[in-house]
Amino acid sequence: MADNPMLSRSHEDYLKVIYNLEARFGVAQTSAIAEVLDIAPASVSGMVKRLAELGLVEHSLHRGVRLTDSGCQAALQVLRRHRIIEAYLLEKLGYEWDTVDAEAERLEHAVSDELVEAMARAMGNPRYDPHGAPIPTSAGDLEQPEVVLMTELSVGAAGELRMVSDQDPERLRFLASLGLKPGTRFKVLARQPFHGPLTLQFEGADQREQVVGFELANSLACMTEEE
Repeated sequence: MADNPMLSRSHEDYLKVIYNLEARFGVAQTSAIAEVLDIAPASVSGMVKRLAELGLVEHSLHRGVRLTDSGCQAALQVLRRHRIIEAYLLEKLGYEWDTVDAEAERLEHAVSDELVEAMARAMGNPRYDPHGAPIPTSAGDLEQPEVVLMTELSVGAAGELRMVSDQDPERLRFLASLGLKPGTRFKVLARQPFHGPLTLQFEGADQREQVVGFELANSLACMTEEE
């Protein structure tokens, strides 16, 4: 993927938001875009029209906003930059995992793809960012891991924490204090009814038990193998 001189920082921010909303809901409504970007819906409508004129999105009142193939590739390019920068800040510069998202937001529009590729090579071309999200390849391919929410696991299931949201630094710090980061393996020992907490037992050298509240567990994407 190469730099696209047509795209401003605002264009790239919109494309990334639309991509993430499409991935979650199948479509990006203008109201949802406005909420994520914290701007007026009228402003969103104007930008969506400009993106449509560039051939990056399609928009209709009934179907919402969808990325075209060109728009999807452009969004994946921005995601690759963002996630490689996050990984580089953590691995090479010693940043904490709760600070790299905000820093990457500032840097992703300023660095060239050549610099991003050099960062990737310096790290051995990582497949995932510090929060477990897959990094798009330079060809624009993105792994789609099969994951379930921790709250969907039954008692006795063995799991591995796969991915966490990077949007809340305080939550990330709390997860780290519990020992819950991507790659952590565990077994579900118990779960209380009516959206009660789960009790986990970590695998490996750390065999301790850890109680995780339902709301927190419901935000954690895991890979699992039922026993």
